[in-house]
Amino acid sequence: ACSLTPEIACRHRAPPMAASLAIAATAFAAPSRPAVGAERAGVQMSGVARNANFGKLQAGYLFPEIGRRRSAYLAANPDANIISLGIGDTTQPVPSHILSGLVAGASKLGTKEGYSGYGAEQGMGPLREKIASALYDGKVDAAEVFVSDGSKCDIGRLQMMFGSGVTSAVQDPSYPVYVDTSVIMGQTAEMDATSKQYGNIVYMPCNPSNNFFPDLSSTPRADVVYFCSPNNPTGAAASREQLQQLVDWCNKQGSILVFDAAYAPFIRSADVPKSIFEIEGARTCAIEVNSFSKYAGFTGVRLGWTVVPKELVWADGSSVAADFNRIMCTVFNGASNVVQSGAMACLDKDGLAEIQVLIDYYMENAAMLRQTMLDIGLKVHGGTDAPYVFVDLEGKPSWDMFSKILEEAQVVTIPGAGFGPGGEGFLRLSAFAPREACEEACTRLRTAMKPDAVPAA
Repeated sequence: ACSLTPEIACRHRAPPMAASLAIAATAFAAPSRPAVGAERAGVQMSGVARNANFGKLQAGYLFPEIGRRRSAYLAANPDANIISLGIGDTTQPVPSHILSGLVAGASKLGTKEGYSGYGAEQGMGPLREKIASALYDGKVDAAEVFVSDGSKCDIGRLQMMFGSGVTSAVQDPSYPVYVDTSVIMGQTAEMDATSKQYGNIVYMPCNPSNNFFPDLSSTPRADVVYFCSPNNPTGAAASREQLQQLVDWCNKQGSILVFDAAYAPFIRSADVPKSIFEIEGARTCAIEVNSFSKYAGFTGVRLGWTVVPKELVWADGSSVAADFNRIMCTVFNGASNVVQSGAMACLDKDGLAEIQVLIDYYMENAAMLRQTMLDIGLKVHGGTDAPYVFVDLEGKPSWDMFSKILEEAQVVTIPGAGFGPGGEGFLRLSAFAPREACEEACTRLRTAMKPDAVPAA
């Protein structure tokens, strides 16, 4: 499971913080059912039954939960100077050339000649063409590109298309969206209290023992396989040979591979593909989701895309792309015209150069974090082809370390357990902080995470 469990959600031990967390935990709790006869006293109740799948979800979604814990700590310690190495939110300003595209897009709306209303649900034609040429070197057709408000939203739309009758496979640990949307869609059974895994989901262990790539020979078939490379949270990036194995396996099994390439621009290794469509056979089994969030600092601007190749068909021979197009036309009115103008600027020569400067900045932070952990004496993964450093706590509870670092160093991290049972015993550090904050965080972590400071299990 990729959400927090009630057991690990209660490990904060500092009394002031625990009290604040108790208040935060009730903020979104459902109101208790009124006593019999309360309706007569003016209390109105809906007669609609709750979607039972929400009852399967464990506690809150990971990143808002981290935010609540941070807020609770600040409420108890208002003078704390907190540094975030937690959520992967970019912090550097949008570069000038890319910004000029956004400004131009907004300015057009103020003129009679430039004003535009609803656009195509699939995105502006010129932008789709530019994505296909600049990022895929013609390996995909513009008609196969669906522009959206972000890859996370697209994963939800893909789930809507897949429906409740499919089985899904996920890397363990993995980005929580894959599992949580599967639960909400009704694809899963209840969570097993012992394994912390949902029934009817295939968990593919990805850890140091298998070089963060699943043993496909022993992996049960699933209808839909979610695979993120470079990976969030581990920072591991699959090689060309590994991705060829994955594509071949999906084709043989008749599975659809949903390939999350959101961190592709951070890849430095020559043998690590930036797109699944660099792999032979991918066009008959794969869908790729991607986003400008990390490319160009668009986490708040919101723009992404999904590629659905025309060769990909359902078991009855009908087109997957046609059905995804139907979903987009039904539940989405198209990405912002202003934002798409900014994306056009991202993908010309000057914009791509600015993106590279941003990527280099964050990867320098990643190298700093990685070296700090190595200097402390801890084993680390990632940080070379991804902006995440995955720290091995040698079996120590990740939520305990999260709490210790927050309380003693005022640094927010992400406990590996929040990414699924396979993440327990690890801590994720994000390289998206400003440079000075990253440097200060490293100084603090050298004290809080030194070996004799690691909490016992």
